[in-house]
Amino acid sequence: MKKLLILGSGAGGTIVAAKMAKSLGDDWKITVIDRDWKHHYQAGWLFVPFGVYSLADCMKPKSDFIPEGVTFVQDTIVNINPEKKQVKTEKGEYDYDWLVIGTGCRIMPDEIEGMMDDWHGNIHDFYTPTGAQALYKKLKYYKKGKVVLNIAEMPIKCPVAPLEFVYLADWFFTINGVRKDIEIELVTPLTGAFTKPVAAGVLGKVCEEKNIKIVPNFEIAGVNVGEKTIESVKGEKVDYDLLVSIPPNFGSQIIMDSGLGDAMGYVDTDKHTLKAKNIPNCYVIGDATNCPTSKAGSVAHYQADIVCDNLLREIDGEEPRPEFDGHSTCFIVSGYEQAYLIDFNYKVEPLQGKYPFPGVGPFALLGESHFNYWGKMMFKWVYFNLMLKGHELPLESQMFMAGKMRHHLVGA
Repeated sequence: MKKLLILGSGAGGTIVAAKMAKSLGDDWKITVIDRDWKHHYQAGWLFVPFGVYSLADCMKPKSDFIPEGVTFVQDTIVNINPEKKQVKTEKGEYDYDWLVIGTGCRIMPDEIEGMMDDWHGNIHDFYTPTGAQALYKKLKYYKKGKVVLNIAEMPIKCPVAPLEFVYLADWFFTINGVRKDIEIELVTPLTGAFTKPVAAGVLGKVCEEKNIKIVPNFEIAGVNVGEKTIESVKGEKVDYDLLVSIPPNFGSQIIMDSGLGDAMGYVDTDKHTLKAKNIPNCYVIGDATNCPTSKAGSVAHYQADIVCDNLLREIDGEEPRPEFDGHSTCFIVSGYEQAYLIDFNYKVEPLQGKYPFPGVGPFALLGESHFNYWGKMMFKWVYFNLMLKGHELPLESQMFMAGKMRHHLVGA
């Protein structure tokens, strides 16, 4: 019997398992290995600090999304051996004919000097469940001070999330009647609000209108918790009362330990076929790749079709097709039940216009609307009920659910 082994059951690994289960015959065994039984809707962590979602809203058992005929193994991977086509875990060994790596990425706050000296004290994150919950407790009654959102370096998961955070903070503090006593500052290594010039101009203007200061070209060197400052490699200092950090993002430790990644633990991946460059019989998906596109759920969703198609082609003796174009689609919540929408790929940056949704109507691209906001808020339902199960996304169902998914900020 032939064996397909999938490492990681996040968005990418789970969707691949669902799609391949429909395509491979009874002569194939599909196994998914992951150390955690909980599946998180990671995009929801952004909303936890503001009381829009709880962690429970963003979490379901992974067993809910493993299709019939696919074996789910809850275990910790300790080694990947491409030469033997074997993966070792704490409890066993697994051979494979084809491997899909979907091990994601993680934040590394200890990479920044001084950051751990006050971690979850006056320095917080929202890129982990525990971090988002701790920040919720910090913000719930926050009344006065300077809130600094710092991006340590790129790449990071969901590059629009830092902007969404400062926009939501402006909304949250305004609703709670304390915005006049709170400064909000976005400190970034980028040259502006976003990575792409046209979008950076539009989204930077939004920051200006909301009185959110942007400090660009800031490459953090360390944190001085005694004087409550962050310092750049050039010696520039920014003071804070509350530091919301997006630390360096690294790939999985197992990728690094197995010698299969670059210095940051990402797998060297052909950006068009999604096949691993240095690992035979292996495809890579989602945050685990070093593809020059967003590390976001939408990207993993788009990549899954390419990974599955190319796997099937190679199993049939054909060459993989270079069809992935870096496609990413992101809603950017801007506050007051409005949002922007951007859509781009390797060659085309986010531009203004309309995103066609047949039967529903166009979403505004790089334009603020309530329609975009409810598109964002209904997506958790779509994610859990359709995407992870390998279904296509019927647009009418999405819009129907949007009317049932109203959420309110703390204090609203």
